[in-house]
Amino acid sequence: MLDGGPLSIELVRSVAVDGRAVRVSDAARRGVEASRAAVERVAAGTKAVYGVNTGFGSLAQMRVPPEGLRDLQRNLVLSHAAGVGEPLPAEVVRAMLLLLAASLCRGRSGVRLVVVERLIDLLNHGITPVVPERGSVGASGDLAPLAHACLAMLGEGEVLVDGRRMPAAEALRGRGLEPVALEAKEGLALLHGTPLMAARGALAFAAIEPLLEAAVGAAAMSVDACLGSDAPLDARLHAARHQPGQAAVADRMRALLAGSQITASHRENDPRVQDPYSLRCTPQVLGAAMDQLRAQRAVIERELGAVTDNPLVVPDGKGGFDVVSGGNFHGMPLALAMDAAKIALCHVAGVSERRTFWVLSGHDRFNPVKPCLAASPGVESGLMIVQYAAAACVNELQALAHPASVGNVGTCGGIEDYNSFGPLSGWQLDRAVRLTREVVAIELLVMAQAMETHRPLRSGEGVERLHAAVRRRVAPLTGDRSPAADMQALAVAIAAGECRG
Repeated sequence: MLDGGPLSIELVRSVAVDGRAVRVSDAARRGVEASRAAVERVAAGTKAVYGVNTGFGSLAQMRVPPEGLRDLQRNLVLSHAAGVGEPLPAEVVRAMLLLLAASLCRGRSGVRLVVVERLIDLLNHGITPVVPERGSVGASGDLAPLAHACLAMLGEGEVLVDGRRMPAAEALRGRGLEPVALEAKEGLALLHGTPLMAARGALAFAAIEPLLEAAVGAAAMSVDACLGSDAPLDARLHAARHQPGQAAVADRMRALLAGSQITASHRENDPRVQDPYSLRCTPQVLGAAMDQLRAQRAVIERELGAVTDNPLVVPDGKGGFDVVSGGNFHGMPLALAMDAAKIALCHVAGVSERRTFWVLSGHDRFNPVKPCLAASPGVESGLMIVQYAAAACVNELQALAHPASVGNVGTCGGIEDYNSFGPLSGWQLDRAVRLTREVVAIELLVMAQAMETHRPLRSGEGVERLHAAVRRRVAPLTGDRSPAADMQALAVAIAAGECRG
């Protein structure tokens, strides 16, 4: 129900991925109609108001007569549909349409109700516009992607219906829908906003939550698989640091390992003095990443309640409205948040890969696991190469972590002279989530195998639940086989929230 309030990340995912239906509340309808009335009064007046009766961008000084306003809005959408590259994933386009509709429902954009309804019709009838992934610079809104998305409601461009690509006009006819003829300001309201960036961010952070839970669970499993010490998880140690994420990770790992026979088995007379950082400092590394990711998630959540087009129809304090031009379409808050999230994920994956390397390397002579966890080392390679795959993912993550938002290229004759490039941050964040998931899946694969070296001893109940979840997807390694399908199966399990421990 779009009621003018903020959406949640989980709700965005349910519509974009699961196909949940969307409706508009009566209160939101009234708000949309009130702001539209204000725009129509301005359009009928003599005062030049940007986006209502003028050109756009560097052409803003061009006054458009009333008889040209409809052509102006249609031409805006057609001319701005200038994207390049492969189509965006369907779930990203659906999330983008939802966020656009939700923003318009907040009664600050001045569009007619039919415009909002047609966007929702696209969602509810399974009509997904074909939108090229490149073209937005993340300021003045996601212009090109939104233009491609909104072509469909005009009966232009191409769409996907039930996996089949077809002309939008054909798809609308097939669902009994009429194209919309845009009126004053409506084209601008559809294109000037951050729905692509916000959609990328929302879907990424929806996937990050189960990934973080799996990463903490894998780290706890690694402690016992590597015969590590649980002493560095002592709550008193973490209380002294005053970092909430660190304390939370240590608490969770202690809970997962509680009652472990494996940990107890080497608590006395262990000749090793300290574990490597990748085991000993897991709370510090994962906790710092978690704190950063939670902070950046909050930025995305705030954007899910925003109105980001231009100009906006705002209350004048006297019972009426003013039309005010500004720059809410600028994507820098989202760009910085997603750039920071990529860096945090580098460390989630990086410390995971180091634990995988440690147990496979055979450096720890106290741990009875065989090198590479091979049944017959030398004759068999075991899980040697899965660490190579993890290393390759970590290397790519390091490249992706370079912030897209720090480089500027101006546009629109210098009027739009400082852009955010948040769409690239979003694309990179999506890729970073997927790569990090692969790395954590590899750690789970390796540590589940290593834990079985210590049988009949058992780990804590939480770790054993996680081990059982791994084994529901992947059989134990009894001889060399291709591990690719195993790694993929565990990545799918992480995404589905099955690896929480």
